[in-house]
Amino acid sequence: MGRKEKLIQRLLSVPKDFTFEEMQSLLEILGFEMSNKGKTSGSRVKFYNGNTVIILHKPHPRKELLEYQVKQIIEKLKEDELI
Repeated sequence: MGRKEKLIQRLLSVPKDFTFEEMQSLLEILGFEMSNKGKTSGSRVKFYNGNTVIILHKPHPRKELLEYQVKQIIEKLKEDELI
């Protein structure tokens, strides 16, 4: 099982300790590009893949995403048939 499959399997288990860095790695493996528009974007980060856009807030001071964020991303990736 490769890194992509391991990250997808971990994501689908909706762990409470899924980090922003893990999500960024997974989205990049799935072909997304990250964009944050300079100083005015704050902690907002957009990931683009064709017509699919995922907007996240970088968590701080913690590194883990919140459960609702993980669930929303799973829903969006399934909806667009990326996982």
